[in-house]
Amino acid sequence: MEIKAKKINGANAEIEAVISMDEVNANVEKIAKQLSKTANIQGFRKGKVPVAIIKKQYGQKLVEDAEAEALREVLSKGLDELNVSNDSLIGEPTISKFDKSDDKIEVAIKVAQRPEINLDDVDSLVPDFKKPEVTDKEVDERIKEIAEGQAPLVNIKRNRKMREGDTAVIDFEGFIDGKAFEGGAAENFELLLGSGQFIPGFEDQLIGVKRDEEVEINVTFPENYGSKDLAGKDAMFKVKVNQIKVKDEVEVNDEFAQKLLSKEDATVDELKTEVKKALEQEKLAKLYNEELKPKLLEALVEKIDFDLPEFVVDQEIDMAVNKKASTMSEDEIKELRENKEKLEELRESFRDEATKSVKATFIIDALAAKLGVKVEEQEVMQTIYFEAMQMGQDPQKAYDQYKDAGYLPAIQMSMVEDRVLTTLLNKKIEE
Repeated sequence: MEIKAKKINGANAEIEAVISMDEVNANVEKIAKQLSKTANIQGFRKGKVPVAIIKKQYGQKLVEDAEAEALREVLSKGLDELNVSNDSLIGEPTISKFDKSDDKIEVAIKVAQRPEINLDDVDSLVPDFKKPEVTDKEVDERIKEIAEGQAPLVNIKRNRKMREGDTAVIDFEGFIDGKAFEGGAAENFELLLGSGQFIPGFEDQLIGVKRDEEVEINVTFPENYGSKDLAGKDAMFKVKVNQIKVKDEVEVNDEFAQKLLSKEDATVDELKTEVKKALEQEKLAKLYNEELKPKLLEALVEKIDFDLPEFVVDQEIDMAVNKKASTMSEDEIKELRENKEKLEELRESFRDEATKSVKATFIIDALAAKLGVKVEEQEVMQTIYFEAMQMGQDPQKAYDQYKDAGYLPAIQMSMVEDRVLTTLLNKKIEE
């Protein structure tokens, strides 16, 4: 057996070998002898089956197993020559050549290993930035918003015309072509004017109406309305205003602070301190997510240089091509199948982005190991549950859908990436 192993770069290597048919035949004999001791063949006692019968019974399967054993030996010896351990390999070795003749088999096996990434200069790639500041005015405005949100609704005493921001307490019934439709009626419904809660135009036509007045409101349901029976249709609503409510004023004092902070001796100054901290975190999160994290990831990919496993990039390209194909017509897909050059041109158009994506994944993975960043499956589940509940969905059903679709690893990796970038940016603040 002649073996020649060479490293293509830091992540890829190729093992070439010439396997003589004598070696394959020797493997056939060895495997046949082993089988003769364990095979159950009618007419022979177990362990007493002649080798010739085994060869006749298993035929081509013996040859295939013998060739596979020879290939395993090629791989093992090749890796020893490269000084590469099995543990450092990524994916399965790929047989790129298998030319069989009467007296030999010429093979080539491509292997890929996890690239070594130098992270010594990572901190220098984190962009400079200043921690966002929060003004006293912003704090006061936020506390005012909170107070307004906490304020109860009260009936106005004076019967004035309604304006945006008022809450109208109304009875209404809807008609299409003179007939009342299902789900189009309610009594004492509280509608905040200007909230956009109702069909476009409905709330606008209540502006200027007084308490106890009855009006007819004409609107058109949007074309994309949830109910097909109502979508795009003109409707008339009979509306009676029963009450007009506004937000009562809430005094911002120590009592208000104690209620918000759930602390008996809390003060307004303490409330301002806590609100300021919350606003600082909001601003920082916005700065991180909208500007700094994309900028940092781009810098990491651009400045950290290392070799990538070829097959991983090819897999990323395959996914991009398949995604593109899902948007193409049958004629376009047929053309790609019949025109290899056009298909290769399409594949190459995705290479740059695929390379960047794979590179980013390896960098984040290496940084996560260095920084001790982990995201357990339980955290992924909690994240999906929380988002589902915010959207009014069944959390368990949402989780099962992601799991069945195979999205959990991608979500987990996304969470790891976010945590790694956040950790690097937080270190910059501390410095």
